[in-house]
Amino acid sequence: MRKLFIALLVVVGFSTQAQEGLTWQTDIKKAIEISTNEQKPMFLFFTGSDWCGWCVRLQNEVFRTPEFVAWAKEKVVLVELDFPRKAPQADEIRMQNAQMQQVFQVQGYPTVWMVKPTSKDGKINFEQLGSTGYVAGGPSTWITGANKILEKYVADPKPAVAVKKTKSKKAVKRNT
Repeated sequence: MRKLFIALLVVVGFSTQAQEGLTWQTDIKKAIEISTNEQKPMFLFFTGSDWCGWCVRLQNEVFRTPEFVAWAKEKVVLVELDFPRKAPQADEIRMQNAQMQQVFQVQGYPTVWMVKPTSKDGKINFEQLGSTGYVAGGPSTWITGANKILEKYVADPKPAVAVKKTKSKKAVKRNT
């Protein structure tokens, strides 16, 4: 009985992901590579998947809609940075997510950062385009706000050679 339950969970998990038609990266290094190759900004989704009600609400009301799926496929590289309380998570992912949480000073969930990765001398930097979280009004309202954030990327989509720290914290340095 237990094996049947686990098998059902696996099948449901795969069918849900297939229905959404989206690929959420969990490895930040791989996401940076994809972002650079496709010249798309990274969409960093900081979530508490198994305890955060607002995170679940954002996913249900926005991220799992056809409008968002179409928008995301065209505009961004999706990255999920999860902080579960009950679900198991590999130590390297947990450490990576904690480091990213510190870099972006995330204090609440859900938080979405849109960033442009840059590289210089083997160090990865993230140019912060902007952040958001749960926004009432469904996918069209949420996507309108996200597009305003991405206007900075559209103006200069090519990865920069170097990003300097500024007093307004528009760029964040991070070693990987």
